[in-house]
This record gives sequence, C-alpha cells and structure tokens, in this order.
Amino acid sequence: MSNILSASHSPSALRMTAYSFLGAVLISATSSAPTPLYHLYQELFHLSPAMITLIFGSYSFALLAALLTVGGLSDYLGRRPLILLALIFNAAALIVFMLAESGAMLLIGRIVQGFATGIAFPTFGATILDTDKRRGPTLNSVTAFLGLMVGTLAGGTLVAFAPAPTHLIYALLFIVTVAGIIALAFMPETITGRPGALAAMRPHISVPQRARATLLKVTPVNVAGWALGGFYLSLMPTLVAVATGITSPFVGGTVVATLMLSATASVFVFHAWAPQRVLSTGTTALMIGVLITLSGVHLQAVWLLFLGTAVAGLGFGSIFSNILKIVLPLAEGHERAGLFAAFLVESYLAFSIPAIAAGLIAPSLGLSNTAYVYGGVIIALAITSIAATRTSLAESPAV
Repeated sequence: MSNILSASHSPSALRMTAYSFLGAVLISATSSAPTPLYHLYQELFHLSPAMITLIFGSYSFALLAALLTVGGLSDYLGRRPLILLALIFNAAALIVFMLAESGAMLLIGRIVQGFATGIAFPTFGATILDTDKRRGPTLNSVTAFLGLMVGTLAGGTLVAFAPAPTHLIYALLFIVTVAGIIALAFMPETITGRPGALAAMRPHISVPQRARATLLKVTPVNVAGWALGGFYLSLMPTLVAVATGITSPFVGGTVVATLMLSATASVFVFHAWAPQRVLSTGTTALMIGVLITLSGVHLQAVWLLFLGTAVAGLGFGSIFSNILKIVLPLAEGHERAGLFAAFLVESYLAFSIPAIAAGLIAPSLGLSNTAYVYGGVIIALAITSIAATRTSLAESPAV
C-alpha cells in the first residue's frame, strides 16, 4: 500500500481532508439523531425503557461486527469504495427510520446504522491521516464528539420546533448523505490498494503482554466514561423529562449535546498536558460532574443537569483521547491494530451493555433511582481507576 496524495498541503489533499472530516461528523451525527426522539418513540409505539435501550445498544453490536470484519478493508481496496459503502448503508438506515412504525423497525435502522459507522469511522479516520498527518490525530479526536453534538442538538431542535418530528431530521440527513455520495465522485483516492482483503476480514484482537497491566488499570475509568456516554445517548432525554417535568425534546437533546460539546472542548483544553495528568484530571472531573448531575436529578433543577453534564463531558473526552496515548505506545507497530481493536471492543461494550441493563431495571426501580445507582457505579469505577493508576502509570515509559 502506498500513499497517492503525499503532499499534505496540495489542493487535492486539503479537499479530501475536509471531505473526510465532514463525512465522519455526518456519520456520527446520524448515529445520535434518534436520541431526542426516544421519549417520543416510547409514547408513540408504547415501548418500554428496556426496548429503548436495546434499540440503542444494537447499534454498538453492529458497529463492532463491521469494525472487526470490514473496517480495515480500505487498506486493501482503497478509501473511496469503502466510503461509498458506508454512505449507502447510512442512507439505507435513514430510510428505515423515516418509514419506522414500530420498535422492530427502529431496531433494524439502528443495526444498519451501526454497520455504516463501523465501516465509516476507520475509513474516514485513515483518509484524514493519509492527507494530513500533522493535524490528523487532532481532527480524528473530535469528529465523533462533534457529530454526536450536532446530531442531538439538531434532532432536539427540529423535534421541538419543526413539523414531522419523526421524519424531518432523517430527511435532512438523507439529503446530506446523498450529497456526500455525489461529492465522492469528485474526490481523489489517497492510497493504492494491495492484495489480502479476504484475510483482513478475519477478526483479530490481541493485547501485547507489555500493555496488559496498563490496559487493565485504565479499564475501570474507560468503562465509566463510555457507560456515561451510553446512558446519555439512550436515556438522558427521558430522565430530564421524568426528573424535572420539562418534556421538551429540545431541552433533553441540549443536555446530551452539552456532554459532547464539553468532550470536544477537552481535546483542545488539555492538548498540551502530559497524558497521565490529563487522565487523573479527567477522572476527577467525571466524578464531580456525575455528582452534580445526580444532584440536579434529586433537586429537579435543570441548570444543575447542564452544569454537571459540562463538567462530566470534560472528563469523558479527555479520558477517551488520553488512554490511547498511554496504552498504544506500549505495543510494537505490528501489534497496535490488534490492541486498538481490543480497546474499541471494550469501549463499545461499555457503551451499550450498562445502558441496556439500566433500561431493564428502570421499570421496577424507577428511572431516577436507576440514575442514582448508575452514577454511583461510574463514580466507584473512577475511584478504582485513580487508585490503580496513581503510581504505576506515573512510572510508565509511555507517559
């Protein structure tokens, strides 16, 4: 495999960087667009919280399936064919959402959406690095959070203030996706392919011996961060309505968008800090933010929900971006793909399974009480991580 666009500041490279960045944001925005609608779907289709979280969680399982099988095919077949495939899956998912009349159709839409994301993220991410190696890592750090913010904020705004609440956001995203497919025809390929595509589809997950202890020590806070994100994107709009009585999808969507905006900002706020310092600060921010948010639930104060979410978002974003800075250098070049895959499997399972569990216990425990338990577990995981990493990571050569 060789890089075709070797000059990162050429017009073609800049054009492809911008296209790939916007494409990654689009895919992420599509994945979060249903979040402000879940409370409405619950009423329209008579869905339980367990079904809502199953619909949400199915996305992560489909994403992992795609990521671990076809996610790396662009290295062999070229970036453009895989980008096209991802955008076609994305368009198909949006059509399913627009036609949805039951929880089962929402489930199908989320599964198709997960496949689209599992193909798109590694492909767009690799393309950004192909065309801009200097700024690529930073751009890739913010695409997911930025897209999640745009999707929830746009979805909440349109659901609250525009007609056809279960159709309009998807129709707009479908138009943008089709525009992306058309624009792809005018975009350059960034690499030459190579043989071995079929072998590359065999899932490969491995954690090198020298990285296992460190990964194990940061696992509690990694799980805590992703579990928090999963709760927000599945149940937070409903919790806002239950806890405060404010049923506007705009408010619920804005609370979720605040988490993602804060997470995006954390990438830049802590950019110059040492990874271990950022991880420690981010873990503390995550705990404080969750405590403030739970206080908002207890006091029925929406302003505390916003404040707690903003603080927790700083922790969520900084934890995600800095764990990889700590762990990946512990692997040799030929081991990093397997280690990164293991990290993603852990992260997306943490993103979905705890949220599904919360949905299952919410009917009997109550959503507010479920949030207290969920938040308590997140804080306990964060405390465990601080205790585990305080000395060992400080001595790590990766930091």
